[in-house]
Amino acid sequence: MGNDGMRCENNRMKIRMSWARKVAMVATLLVATGNDGWAGDFIRVTETDQLAKLQTAVFGYEKDGVRVDLIGAIHLADERYYEFLNKHFETYEVILFEMVGGENLGGGKKPAVLQGAEKEDKLAGLRVIYETMEKALGLTGQGALIDYFAENFVHADLTMAEFEALQEEKGESLLSFMIQAGIAAKKPSREPNSLNLMRGMLSGRPDLVKLELMHTMAEGDKQIDSLAGENVIISDRNAKCLEVLETQVAAGRKHIGVFYGAAHFPDMERQLLGKGYKQVSRKWLTAWRVAKE
Repeated sequence: MGNDGMRCENNRMKIRMSWARKVAMVATLLVATGNDGWAGDFIRVTETDQLAKLQTAVFGYEKDGVRVDLIGAIHLADERYYEFLNKHFETYEVILFEMVGGENLGGGKKPAVLQGAEKEDKLAGLRVIYETMEKALGLTGQGALIDYFAENFVHADLTMAEFEALQEEKGESLLSFMIQAGIAAKKPSREPNSLNLMRGMLSGRPDLVKLELMHTMAEGDKQIDSLAGENVIISDRNAKCLEVLETQVAAGRKHIGVFYGAAHFPDMERQLLGKGYKQVSRKWLTAWRVAKE
């Protein structure tokens, strides 16, 4: 192969690698990670020769007779994952849930309260990403199956007005957050194989794509957690959630679930432990179940 041929091949390899890393960056946004330790691991991958599973955590903490469960969410998953969660949520006095602009949900309200309420906002691009990935991966979106109108659901996130005001104040956007996360992130232990990603997408085999993205997602909260304290998307929303948690505890609630993206939990767990809570349990739920070739 001549010099020109070598250069062309090198350029093609760079394009494939760049594309794979972009897909991987998008995947980190889906975690709503890690190994088998206690602190800081809220999503993991387990594998056998035949099957790979992406799992999210349900970790329990107690203090003075109050039980708080951090229930890690992933924004795209198998239908049965969300169906199980809906039933599991019924066992809590209250479920504190994340959703910027979701203050009209929960409390047993009927879906009709949202009619005509949609408006252009700064999260529109993120929703497009989720919808695109939902189709590409053959999964179901969290918003389609979780019952956000349940009686025991309590909004524990910023309103859209609060979110936009804080982002403007800090000069932050979704794009800038992704760029900062990409700069701060360490190289993943296993990068997606760009050829396998393309093969899966072009052949209509989403399981091939999921197998490549699983490990990236299982490190996503560590990458995003490196920005804790510096952004609206994680730290300010966590502060609002914990403020609502304290209000519910003061009102006498003893069994509380916090349903948030798993990437929020390393920071949230540190704050709970700092307030005197002790971790007392851990369970894992399977969000993706992928058969290997």
